[in-house]
This record gives sequence, structure tokens and C-alpha cells, in this order.
Amino acid sequence: MTDFTKLGVKDIRDGVAGGDFTAREVAESFNAAVASAAELNAFIVTTPDHALAAADAVDAKRAKGEDLGKMGGVPIGMKDLFATKGVQTTAASHILEGFKPEYESTVSQKLWDAGAGMLGKLNLDQFAMGSSNETSYFGNVSSPWKKDGTNAAMSPGGSSGGSSSAVAARIAPAATGTDTGGSIRQPAAFTGICGIKPTYGRCSRWGVVAFASSLDQAGPMARSVEDCAIMLEAMAGFDPKDATSLQMDVPDWEAALNADLKGKKVGIPKEYRMDGTDQAILDSWEQGKAMLRDAGAEIVDVSLPHTKYALPAYYIIAPAEASSNLARYDGVRYGLRDLPDGAGLQDMYAATRAAGFGDEVKRRVLIGTYVLSAGFYDAYYTQAQKIRTLVAQDFEKAFGECDVILAPTTPTASFPLGSLNEDPLTMYLNDVFAVPASLAGLPAMSVPATVNPDGLPLGLQLVGKPFDEQGVLNAGLAIQQRAGFEAKPEKWW
Repeated sequence: MTDFTKLGVKDIRDGVAGGDFTAREVAESFNAAVASAAELNAFIVTTPDHALAAADAVDAKRAKGEDLGKMGGVPIGMKDLFATKGVQTTAASHILEGFKPEYESTVSQKLWDAGAGMLGKLNLDQFAMGSSNETSYFGNVSSPWKKDGTNAAMSPGGSSGGSSSAVAARIAPAATGTDTGGSIRQPAAFTGICGIKPTYGRCSRWGVVAFASSLDQAGPMARSVEDCAIMLEAMAGFDPKDATSLQMDVPDWEAALNADLKGKKVGIPKEYRMDGTDQAILDSWEQGKAMLRDAGAEIVDVSLPHTKYALPAYYIIAPAEASSNLARYDGVRYGLRDLPDGAGLQDMYAATRAAGFGDEVKRRVLIGTYVLSAGFYDAYYTQAQKIRTLVAQDFEKAFGECDVILAPTTPTASFPLGSLNEDPLTMYLNDVFAVPASLAGLPAMSVPATVNPDGLPLGLQLVGKPFDEQGVLNAGLAIQQRAGFEAKPEKWW
């Protein structure tokens, strides 16, 4: 009997289409896997009936000889930032607990239209604010990986930690993620899977709970580059309901995958060799260069001189936008309402937000409100936007000398849950290599490369030109083929 949990998106889709097995068999297998892995806390809500209903619809289409869709028969996890009609959508926050939208996000609807089914809503850092998946109101997510010689629960990364944990644990073949400053790439690197943030605007933000509107972008997380290409095709596309959506055709990224990089130049940014980066990370970067050189690429040095200002600029811009976006959670229209006896409107606002938001959300709202306030707007927010422009110009200049950029995804491997909670600044540094591409709105991907001496996975990051997801995917495929990353976590849950 086939162990369907060993299969990825492509193998499931092709197997169902070819009649090797039914979509219902696949859905039943993954539903059972999800139920057996509750200890990981990857899911906030499970939806086995949704997965089975979608599978039955695909099987019925196959019986009639109809097209099954790009994701036909593939059950996936949906990050609980995407609105799903009739299914609780919380952004992992108490303030939205119990909220069931009357509408479907554009990205999730595209996936259902492509034949995918939903295993459940995946846990995340509250309102996507965090790098370790420890800020969720519904509890920490644990990585399926363990550090050699210890039994400490490890971080799956954040904010898409539920997504990365579920895919790495083989309880979902793929999952949606969102990336504001690295929240697809960093958790993918921590758990030994692939994840791509497309060019800003490729995937609609309509129906996605907003964190920082000028940065948020949806993308796929899966175990291979091919699977990410397939899923991204299903997710992407113009949406008139989203003013930032790109009115461009979706390329056939899967069909155009090519690991031959002859004639391509890969840029190595000297500024990414930062103090505090683990030696194992630097070693894997060197190995990545060798892999791409073996694929036919020329390795060239490039400079991104404003890199050191990118992280502080991000932590001004993102909280500023968050403070505006989260103003809608006031206890009036939907979600939590805390109304003390005799309280007025202002008291209700304060009580609701105090009870509904977690510490990290409050911290970022306060930062954002401060940098937007009179007397500080020009000193902080305006200056940060100028830095953002300079960071984008750095990339534009670098891409005059190369086709794709190779860098580490993170400065360290995963860390034990709770180990960085006392120092928010150290936690923020997890995104130091990921944030620049987000500020510039560029496509960027993390691909697993190796494991460190502690047996934990390490990822390499590829950053491409605007709209050149194909170049990023092709370089990622070249690394995937040469790295031969087959490591997987031992089952302990």
C-alpha cells in the first residue's frame, strides 16, 4: 500500500490523474497524519471534511474525463491568515477567535478551483508578527526537528511556523505561507523545506489578514522546488479586488524549470558576510557557490551597500503599517469585545485591545504609532522610506551585473523555543538576510542545502529580479539537484 504522506504535490497530482490511486485515499491518509501529530500544534483548526469533499469532487471529475486542475487531488494546509468562508480565521489572535468569514480569500479560492483541498488552518505568530511561532494565542508550534543529543522543543521559524512544521513533518504535502520580512523563507530554512516569496503583487492580498500592506505577499511552502512552482502557478494571478495586484499573465513555471545555468551570473553580496553568522551557515554558502558553478553559472561579487540599514528600516515601516491596519480591531464590528461595567467607548477600545492583542503585537503597534506621530514622522518613517528606496536601488544596480543573488537565508539554524524570548532585538535579527528582498519587493526563495553539526537543516536563499520567479526557481532546482537533501526529522510526536 502506498504511503501517501511520502509524496509531494507533483507525485500526488500525477498519481491521481493517472489513476494510480484516488484523491480520497490521499485525503484520508493526510487527515490521519494530521490527527496523529497534534503534539506539534501546527494546526489551529482541522477540516477533514473539507479535504474529503474536495477529493471526492476531483475523483468525480476524473471519472467523467474532465480536467482535474493544477493541484487536482492535493490536500494542503492553509495558514490561518487567509480568510476561509465558514471556517474560523483568527490570525492566531484572541481578538479574532471565533471569527468565521462570509467570504473566501482570492488565493485560497484559486487553490480550491485548482483542485486542492484543505486539511485545516495552520498556526502562526499572532498577526504574522514573530520569527519563532511563539506569539500565537493558541500556543507554540514545535518543529518536527530535534537538535542532536537533546530533547528540547525547537522553533519552526515564523511567522509561517505551522506551515513549515506541517510540511516538514509530512502531515501536509504543501502549505500556504505569507512573507512580510522573511516569514516564508526563514521557517522553510529552519525546517529543511522549500519556500518562495514571489514578486510583490504576484499573489492577491485580498482576504489575507493584513500586517504591513506594502510588504505582505503570499507564497507556497513545499518539500521541493518543483512543488513550489506548481503551487505558485495555482496561487498567482491578477485580482481586480486588490489594488496592488500585478496585471500580468502567470507563466508556466513548472514547464520551464531548467537547472542548466550556463550563461547565467550569480551575485555574491559581500555585505551579507556579517558578524555573528554561524560558521556552518558560511560553509553552506560556499557549498552553494560550488553547486551553482557546477550548474554552469559564473560566480561574481556584487555590493548591496545599504544592507546594514535594511533591518532597522523594516522595523519602522512594518510596525507603522501594522498600527494602521490593526486599528480596525476595536470591539465594534467583529471579533472580541471587552466591555467593562459602566465603560464608555474609549474604555471599550482599550479593554478590547489589551485583552485581544499579545505582547509582541502591542509592542509593534506602539512602535508604529510612535514613528507616525507628530514630531517623529519625518525623523523615523520618512527616513526609513528613503532607506527602502536605496535598498531597492542597490538591488537594481547589482542585477546589472548578475542574474540572481545567492545568500544565506538565516544567520543561524533553528533554536530552542523560549531561548530568545527575553531579547526581542536578537529575535528580530533572524530576518537580517531576508528583509532586504522584502523591502525591494523581489522574488526570493529558500532551498534546503545541508545540516549543521547539530543535525539541524540549513537553507540557502536566492533573490531574483522583479517578475523573474523562473530564474529563482531554476537556480533553486540546480541547488536541490546537487545538494541531494534527503534528511528528514525523526518522528517523535
